[in-house]
Amino acid sequence: MKSTVIRFGSYGLSAGVIIFLLHLTLGIDNLDYSTNEILGYISIFISLSFVFFGIKHYRDHINNGTVSFGKAIAIGILISLLVGIGIGIADFIYTKFINPDFFSNYEQMLVDKGREDEIMEMTSGLAALFMIALVTIIGFIISLISGLILQRKP
Repeated sequence: MKSTVIRFGSYGLSAGVIIFLLHLTLGIDNLDYSTNEILGYISIFISLSFVFFGIKHYRDHINNGTVSFGKAIAIGILISLLVGIGIGIADFIYTKFINPDFFSNYEQMLVDKGREDEIMEMTSGLAALFMIALVTIIGFIISLISGLILQRKP
């Protein structure tokens, strides 16, 4: 199980960092915040697709064609955590080094749109932790669905 989690978690982590940083750095001047948010969620779901493939690989190649629902969820959550760490690191790098004015610019956009009630104090570290939690929660849901689809008993 450990090798499967590390292998597919690394794939997802790499995909998350690359896709997340690419769409933020290449699209920041050309795209509005809503479009970047949608692209961010797409990058999360693409990166978390490795949850399904990791569980399937474990079932088909490591565990003789069987995997329990609990084991599938455990594999999926661990892969999701690695993906979350990757995207959290990418978010931290982006908001701390690539675009350190991101939070103030985002707050100004909210003020301009009359959505001041949505403003909260955010730092790069807090945003990274939020991304890790968000990705892991979405990954848990994907793990549940994948576990239901892929479970096979001996």
